[in-house]
Amino acid sequence: MAYIPRLKQEYKDKVVSALTEEFGYKNVMQVPKLKKIVLSKGVGAAVADKKLIDHAVDELTMITGQKAVATLSKKDVASFKLRKGMPIGARVTLRGEQMYEFLDRLVTSALPRVRDFNGIKATGFDGRGNYNLGVVEQIIFPEINIDKINKISGMDITFVTSAETDKEAKSLLTELGLPFQKN
Repeated sequence: MAYIPRLKQEYKDKVVSALTEEFGYKNVMQVPKLKKIVLSKGVGAAVADKKLIDHAVDELTMITGQKAVATLSKKDVASFKLRKGMPIGARVTLRGEQMYEFLDRLVTSALPRVRDFNGIKATGFDGRGNYNLGVVEQIIFPEINIDKINKISGMDITFVTSAETDKEAKSLLTELGLPFQKN
């Protein structure tokens, strides 16, 4: 039998029926689903030191288990000594089973390691059913060895869903296990 990630199975078994009950969907295909998770990391100091991009790409690759790519600047900015086409960050897009595996690790092992953690803010929705989460330190992920990092930096995690509204997206992400703060 083929391997199915725990959260993907939970989505099929529990989340679909819970969301159908909550929002009254008439068809299973109307139920919102998680399309992709995008991790991105800006490295502003990479203008002076090119090795910082390699470190950022390596860290995102270790965290997600999928090869990250360097992001390039789109235009010249003289005040930052930035030229068009220079690498200034790293990103990786997760879909399918790797997306569910990453979400499982994020919820069960990474977020509980955040200092003074009371849940994630519910203000990161964009109005179209997508959610953005900022992580201040990359050392919350168990894959990162604290002794081998040269600089503590943060990253942005974007959850792209097929939900029409923020309320549907929040319900979906809550059912998948993201710990939102209580008001």
